[in-house]
Amino acid sequence: MTTIALTAPTAPGRPRLTRWLLRLHRPALSVWAALVLVTAALLLLLHGPLADAAADAWHQYDSCTDWRNCSYDQNAILRYKDWYTYATLAVAAVPLLAAGWAGGAFGKELESGTARLAWTQSSTPVRWLAVRLAVPAAAVAAGTALLVWLHHLAWAAGNGRIDTAKQWYDVWTFHTNGPTLVALALCGLAAGALAGLLSRRTLPALGLGLLVTGVVWVAAQLLMPLLWPTRTSTGKAFFALPNSSWTVRTGKHADVPYGDYHPASHYWPLQLTTTALLLAVAALLTLGCFLALRRLTGKTTA
Repeated sequence: MTTIALTAPTAPGRPRLTRWLLRLHRPALSVWAALVLVTAALLLLLHGPLADAAADAWHQYDSCTDWRNCSYDQNAILRYKDWYTYATLAVAAVPLLAAGWAGGAFGKELESGTARLAWTQSSTPVRWLAVRLAVPAAAVAAGTALLVWLHHLAWAAGNGRIDTAKQWYDVWTFHTNGPTLVALALCGLAAGALAGLLSRRTLPALGLGLLVTGVVWVAAQLLMPLLWPTRTSTGKAFFALPNSSWTVRTGKHADVPYGDYHPASHYWPLQLTTTALLLAVAALLTLGCFLALRRLTGKTTA
């Protein structure tokens, strides 16, 4: 007589939820990977041959003494400027892309009822939300950090060598050059998720996620100069500030001109304080996601 051993079915765990999530959003993951690879390739070109060609052209231009016979590679200068702009905007769009995807994805699952089906069959609501926030956050943070690092290399390759290179405090260059963009991307992801949980519809969640992310970005830009003490220069010294100084405000006091500014050495203090603020906002938005889920399901256990 043959004995058949019966084993209890394995309870669905977090790895299974992760695999299912990756399979469900495989198209979005493929698009994200392609975007990172294409933008990374462009940034490497900007760091190498495009920056070198533009720097050589500016050197030819600055060395001209006889303007009637002066020749320089103007196309190289314009090519670097245009492609730097395209690459910067592509990297800067990551927080909005994260917000749009999260809003659409969460809104669609709740609108179609697949979320409630998952809650009753494979996972609790809290675990469902935790996995859907943690896995995309890891992918977004890793990809964004790579693009930020490559963008900083591309910018540094032209800084001081190309006359039309952006200053460190340029609004787009500042964020795409440092960790503030990673924090913004995480804010976008959390904002989109919260929008999906609140509206429970695809298109409204997508739009609301984009709107909240845009508001956070503008607020961060307005607050950033205030997060680190400025320096003040008065009189003739104000007009002798180096070009790398970011003048925040100017005025006159007793007929003496003055200006509050951030020198280039304030770059990292401003980056880190702004990043800390944005991470706090991302944490609050994430907390809002779990509170919205609690209101939606009435469950608090994992």
